[in-house]
Amino acid sequence: MLDLELLRTLVCVVDEGSFTRAAGRVHRTQSTVSQQVRKLEQSVGKTLLLRDRAGGNVSATEDGELMVAYARRLLAIAGEAEHVLSAPRKTRVLRLGIPEDFDVSRLTALLARFATRHADVRLETCSGMSMDLRRGLASGELDLALVKREPGDGPCLAAWPEKLVWVGAARRIPTCASVPLVLFPQGCIYRKRVIYALESAGRPWHIAYHSHSLSGVQAAVAAGLGISLLPAFARLDTHEVLDEEAGFAPVPPTELAIVGNPRTLNAAEQHLVSALKQAVGHAGVPEPA
Repeated sequence: MLDLELLRTLVCVVDEGSFTRAAGRVHRTQSTVSQQVRKLEQSVGKTLLLRDRAGGNVSATEDGELMVAYARRLLAIAGEAEHVLSAPRKTRVLRLGIPEDFDVSRLTALLARFATRHADVRLETCSGMSMDLRRGLASGELDLALVKREPGDGPCLAAWPEKLVWVGAARRIPTCASVPLVLFPQGCIYRKRVIYALESAGRPWHIAYHSHSLSGVQAAVAAGLGISLLPAFARLDTHEVLDEEAGFAPVPPTELAIVGNPRTLNAAEQHLVSALKQAVGHAGVPEPA
């Protein structure tokens, strides 16, 4: 490992052409400067400087010239690193919340593009239940969030109606008296709609499977474990839509909304909102309100 201090001394001696003048420049004795150069020569196993008999003038050997060239580059890089690390940090943090039951795969490319265009912004994304994300916004832990909610439930930056459909496994619809349900955890608006609809219709039900993730619910329905209520865009080809003839009445739509703190958005936040709109739009959701 090359010692930067020894390299700095070597460059100084070569620039001054003298141990004596170099010693005055680095505020050390001539003997100390000479010892540092010898130590560097011993570490690389090469003679770097030619000294005259009087010791007043020195010149670099061929190896010394090569070492000086590298030394200047290493010292420059070290100086640059010190400058960058000592400079005030300008990175801003932008915290985004995404629903646990949202297909994040649609967002990854758009978020990566956002990060590339905004090198001065560190994007922190977390997922959770919509009710938890709204609490995060209220407490200031989040700057923006994409949430599932009742239509018109408070101000927002953009909102889309979410058409909901009853789904079951194609050709494997349960026929038991108690409806087996595949649900998200408590607090999910889809879960509330399912239970309210069945209770209002006087139909018995039981929970057959529950999952925090959209993919988990989709897979459980496709496997025939039970019935669920999903946004129309989340229905898979392996799902069959259940209608009134099957005993499942239509359910009013919910709302997918981008919610932020009540203040003017900066440029980075505006671009992130645009990325979220694209992600939702690619899912086949109607244009925002």
